[in-house]
Formats: sequence, structure tokens, C-alpha cells
Amino acid sequence: MTPLQELTTQDTLAWLLEKENPSVRYFTLTKLLGAPENDKDVLETQANIYNYGIASSILSQQNAMGYWGNEDNFYLDKYRGSVWQLIILAELGCSVHNTQVKRACEFILENSQDRESGGFAFRRSGRTNGGRHSEVIPCLTGNMVRSLLKLGHVHDERVQKGIEWICTYQRSDDGILEPVRGWPYDRYEMCWGKHTCHMGVVKALKALSAIAPHERSKRCSEQIASLAEYLLIHHIYKKSHELEKTSRPGWLKFGFPLMYQTDVLEIASILTELNYHDDRMRDAVDLIRGKRTINGRWKLENTFNGRMINNIEVKGKESKWITLRALQVLASN
Repeated sequence: MTPLQELTTQDTLAWLLEKENPSVRYFTLTKLLGAPENDKDVLETQANIYNYGIASSILSQQNAMGYWGNEDNFYLDKYRGSVWQLIILAELGCSVHNTQVKRACEFILENSQDRESGGFAFRRSGRTNGGRHSEVIPCLTGNMVRSLLKLGHVHDERVQKGIEWICTYQRSDDGILEPVRGWPYDRYEMCWGKHTCHMGVVKALKALSAIAPHERSKRCSEQIASLAEYLLIHHIYKKSHELEKTSRPGWLKFGFPLMYQTDVLEIASILTELNYHDDRMRDAVDLIRGKRTINGRWKLENTFNGRMINNIEVKGKESKWITLRALQVLASN
């Protein structure tokens, strides 16, 4: 019996493979069941992501210029602006082979990316028309680099510059006596301060994990190791100097999508994707296992429903997205 067979039932697999959610079906086929990308069923399912379901609905509300809502509020309109739609589309398995998705990527690259540094800012500069240099933030940079990579911009020079930003500026220290001085560290206490922002680390590591191992530079691999170690010394969700305490209780509640927030399942998923099998992950893995329902599924506990363009699942109900991610983690641990 395989680890997956021990973890789930045919009923749950059939539920994940239902055609009404082509994104979950696609990832179940490829990530859980190991179907190749050129499999006929995989290709048909991937095409259906744009024909019905959440991605189709989001894209139907995009304007001809490639953005959603107010052009200038691509980040500040939480969670209806263009940044948030790009994050969701990447999570849903979309790609730049779709014209609308490509247009959305170009809008973000033109308006949010700082021309000078390659990081991503939450407002546009009136001077450069790119992202405002003084308003580049780490979690947004990680989210945009990750999304652009997953959507198909792996070899785009602009995205490579974003990767370089993460390798150059993203901190992974566990507390310092004095804040680091100079750009970009001077402006946002919540992002930099005397202790690395947990969400910044998570989104940066999530971005770098999207780069194929054979395409990672030495510098990129070293940054992955540094960021992963930061999360491991925290046992994913605990206070590193008081491991009996949880850093943030909200991280124990699983959600999808997470936007700039995080949770135990997301962090465990990233480390698992990077092939980490460390004893310091054990409590997190046990926590994930312990949330399995009597039906062998997992519930949606945290949501931005009512604040997004489209609600994706129902809070408190069994979630295909959470179940898919939990099974991926547990099957590898």
C-alpha cells in the first residue's frame, strides 16, 4: 500500500477529481497521482481551467488593459486589485499561454516592479511609471515572483531581477540588536525591524521553490537553505526561543488562498516541495494529520470570503484545496 493509499480513500480521490473544479482535478492528477503533463486527461483538464470555475470567473471581470478595478490600487484594493488576482490565478494553475493571463502579468511587471531594484512595490511611481522604489516590500515581492514563475515567466529577465532582489535583500535572521540600515530596511518596521518578518521569509522561500532545481544559481540555493533554516528553527509555527509557545494562533487555522498571510500547512507544503524532511517539522506534520475529518478530508478554517472578487470555498466546510495540500504534505512525510 502506498503512503497516499494509507492516507485517503477512493471516495476522497473521486471528490478531488470532480470535473467541476478543474484546478484541483489538474493538481490531483499531476501532484498526487503522478500523471505526466502530456497525458490526455491532464491536458483536457488544464484547458478546462479557463472554461469554467473560479479562474474563468476572475478572467471574465478583467478589463482590456489587463487589470481589475482601479488601475492605481493594484495592491491597496484588498483583495480585489490586480495583485491578488494574479496570486489566485497562479494558485489555480493558469499560465501565460492564455492571452488574458499574459496581459495581467505585463500589467503587474509594468506598474508594480521597481525598475531600479527588481523588487515589487505597492504603489506606482509617477516618475518611472514602475513600482515606487521607496515602497518595495518583501512579502509582495515574494508573492509576485512566485506567481510570475508559476504562470510561465521563468526566463523573463524582469522576473530574474526579482529573484536577484530576494537573494540580495531578504533577511533570515532570528533577531538582531540593531535594525539593518539603508534601503530597503529603513522605512517599514513591520517588514524589517529587529526581527525578520515571518511572512516575508515564507513568501520569499515560496518564490524560490518555484525555480526548478537545475535552474537555481548557487546564490539562490544558499538563500533557500538560509530561509528554510529560519523556518525550521521555529519548528514552522513556534517561537524559536520558547518552543512550547505558538508564534501566532491564526497560523493553526488553514486557509486558501492566503494572499500575504501564511499558515502551518503552507509552510509545511513549501518545505516538502523543497524535499525537506527534518525532525523539526514533526509537530507541524502531526498538527496537519490531526485536522483530518472522519471522512478523511480537511476543512477550510480561514478565508477572505466577501472581500475577494469570487468566494472559492465555504468556511467551515470540507475543502478540496486544503485536502489536496494536506495529502501532498503527509504523503511525503
